[in-house]
Amino acid sequence: MNLWVIIRIALRAIRRNLMRSLLTALGIIIGVGAVITMVSLGEGARAEVEAQVSRLGQNVVLVFPGSRSLGGVSIGGGTVNTLTVGDAHAIRDEIPEVVAASPEVRSQRQVVYGNRNWFTRIYGQSADYLQIRNWPLESGRMFSEEDVVLARQVAVVGQTIVEELFEGTDPVGETIRVRGLPLTVIGVLAPKGMSLMGSVQDDIILVPYSTAFQRISGRTHAMVIKVQVYDAEAMDMARLKITDLLRERHRLAPHQENDFTVQTQQEVAEAATETSRVMTALLASIAGVSMLVGGIGIMNIMLVSVTERTREIGIRQAVGAHGKHILLQFLVEAVILSLLGGLLGIALGAGTTALIAHYAGWPMRLSESAVLAAFTISALIGITFGFFPAFKASRLDPINALRHE
Repeated sequence: MNLWVIIRIALRAIRRNLMRSLLTALGIIIGVGAVITMVSLGEGARAEVEAQVSRLGQNVVLVFPGSRSLGGVSIGGGTVNTLTVGDAHAIRDEIPEVVAASPEVRSQRQVVYGNRNWFTRIYGQSADYLQIRNWPLESGRMFSEEDVVLARQVAVVGQTIVEELFEGTDPVGETIRVRGLPLTVIGVLAPKGMSLMGSVQDDIILVPYSTAFQRISGRTHAMVIKVQVYDAEAMDMARLKITDLLRERHRLAPHQENDFTVQTQQEVAEAATETSRVMTALLASIAGVSMLVGGIGIMNIMLVSVTERTREIGIRQAVGAHGKHILLQFLVEAVILSLLGGLLGIALGAGTTALIAHYAGWPMRLSESAVLAAFTISALIGITFGFFPAFKASRLDPINALRHE
């Protein structure tokens, strides 16, 4: 008996009880569809995170202030003012791999223009900031190094500020006020979208860090230093050199821990995607339980099928079929039933992914590897859970099988 004949007989047996076959494969269908949907959601989230990290700029290294301890308890990163403007200048001037550096100071203030006002984030930055972030201007210009040195009262605004204060018109040349301080708008940032943490990046005003320190924030230390390295392969070397330089500048003894943290862009991306990877694996594992239940359902229905077709098995044995032929026949039926469930599950998962992406607006990416894995697992489930019923059928005694009613 060749394989094609076996497959034809298996398809005829499945078609004879079509509704029962579909209900049997339902667990596989739901499991495969759920796994593909969950993995696609995770892949989409990971791709979105990577896109957001790439918007930080090219070859970016971030330097954060350190932490402090009270009574042996660490208060957390950023709780100590350890970074200065001098540190940023030293990083830019003394480390060959670094092409730009910007000390950052942040504050949130009410901004007023005419009879309109808006509460927004104000970032004090250097003239290198837009180069580091790879953030183009829509109109106007970025403030210069001279503007920073002289602490001029100039500002570059994001798209949200344009919409809320200027009703979408070009604000270049207009004057806004922050805590009574007049700032002349000299540039408008191009749209940037959402940040890695879910905030609107366009809801921002950039000013020279000297102006922010002296007139707006009241701070004396940088909250973070953004650094750009000339090449991605030089980032690890740059991180080591930045660490050595800051330890020397902060006069840290060999036994003392760093009072700062240096992270590369890749490390930020890995940290940001770790949670989504864990959640995707967890949800996919839960969905995979449905596939296991589907496998048990296939085994159960194949056992029923063996009982129902006992006389048929006896007749085949009587006309010369061997036990291996009977085993192969029922095993192929189980595999085909499982694969049909897998194919329908793949269609369900792909359709669900497309619907969620279209109507919910969530980032989704159909994973080819997940589709291939789901299809392969479906076949393995058919083999695994179909073997026992097939083996039982192959071991039936021909005489007893022929007597069975």
